[in-house]
Amino acid sequence: EDTVDELIDLIRQMDFPLANCRYLVATHADADHVQGFVRAKELLPSAQLVAHPHARRILESNDRIAAFAEIPAQQISINLPALKIDRDIDEGDRLELDGAGLDVWHTPGHAVGQLSFRFGRLLFSGDNIFRDGCVGSIDAHHGSDLPAFIRSLQRIQGSGVEWLLPSHGPAFRNDRKLLQSAIDRLDRYQHMADFGTCAVDWPLLDDWEDELARGVHPTS
Repeated sequence: EDTVDELIDLIRQMDFPLANCRYLVATHADADHVQGFVRAKELLPSAQLVAHPHARRILESNDRIAAFAEIPAQQISINLPALKIDRDIDEGDRLELDGAGLDVWHTPGHAVGQLSFRFGRLLFSGDNIFRDGCVGSIDAHHGSDLPAFIRSLQRIQGSGVEWLLPSHGPAFRNDRKLLQSAIDRLDRYQHMADFGTCAVDWPLLDDWEDELARGVHPTS
């Protein structure tokens, strides 16, 4: 929120008329991505605030837990007023610009309503993956979905996009090995109790039930 005016000043310095700003894009509903939109709408009243329908539900209902604005266990409480979304966008849509456009991809996993945007060889990739191979946080309250996350990363990996522009950190090349390492790691997470209800199963319990059925003693 505190950086909105600084960002607007940067746009002015590029000699880009603010009246030509058509969209304010909520890549997903996390507080760190949307907190500044109230101020941005004041400065850019003609720009449409666009989001995925799942993100719209979170933002318009002011679901502070799903938006990571309220995490009582960590004493986190971020100011996040309810937002009014002007337009839903989803997979297959296109945000038209002068002589070009951004193709909208729905890339859930980190968050249910996460979007990415392809512009030729570039992908504005949100919180899917960062240059160090880390991915956006995985949290059940937040709507994370490990199988969907893997599918989103596989899509990016095989897309032919050359450069990824993430929400955090520098741009980096679409490195197949880096993506595969993240995919393999998330695949392991699917079967680990560490990830609670985000995991799809816990093989240890199946093994234990089989051992009980066969009368295997723990010390044997």
